[in-house]
Amino acid sequence: MKKIILLSCAALALFFVTSCSKKASNKFVVGLDDSFPPLGFRDENNEIVGYDIDLAKEAISRLGYEAVFQPIDWAAKEQELNSKQIDCIWNGFTITDERKASMSFTKAYLANAQVVVVRADSGFAALSDLAGKTIGVQAGSSAQKAIDASADFKASLKGIVEFKENVTALNDLEIGNIDGVVMDLVVANYSIKQGNRPVVVMAESLSPEEYGVAFRKSEPEVRDKFQATLEAMEADGTVAKISEKWFGTNLSVIGK
Repeated sequence: MKKIILLSCAALALFFVTSCSKKASNKFVVGLDDSFPPLGFRDENNEIVGYDIDLAKEAISRLGYEAVFQPIDWAAKEQELNSKQIDCIWNGFTITDERKASMSFTKAYLANAQVVVVRADSGFAALSDLAGKTIGVQAGSSAQKAIDASADFKASLKGIVEFKENVTALNDLEIGNIDGVVMDLVVANYSIKQGNRPVVVMAESLSPEEYGVAFRKSEPEVRDKFQATLEAMEADGTVAKISEKWFGTNLSVIGK
């Protein structure tokens, strides 16, 4: 009888543990930079909002999970993903061969380019005009990789200052501490428009690129579920609606 009671207690305990685990696993944690408008940032109420936030919420909900948005140190994003502190990286994350080697990416959902933002009165019109100048860049970003890949441009610069996020870099640009900021075109255009900043995007860009959602390399099946969901959202007009909300037009490249 004692053995039966003990086994029953053990089974009951296992039931509660399993139930709790299932409940906990229902949360899907998105890692992001919460100062990356219009893709993911905090509004006047300190709520995390943005284009990627709306996309992620809808996709995660359709898959039966509860979305949790976790701000992370962007320079440590891969470590956060692989240590399972987050379940994916979804925040203007550029697809590169190097990253594809260590993570499972969806197909591109948004096109972008790395550009240089300068003060409107600077007189800079081409990348060559920045020779001997100092530029800012977000540490660990694809903008930093674009600079490294442009050897001649990088060699011509006087210096490169790393920032934790783009907002601070743009602030330093405005007050003249640096001469330019290399950043994502989508983010640059939104920041200039919303902040009415006295800066402009140079016509000559460093490199075109595309955004994707990254998952652990060991979980391609999770990636595939999200890819199928994004394609369904594109087909039923949901993606277009979200894009028009944030950009005024449909910039999606899903299925294109």
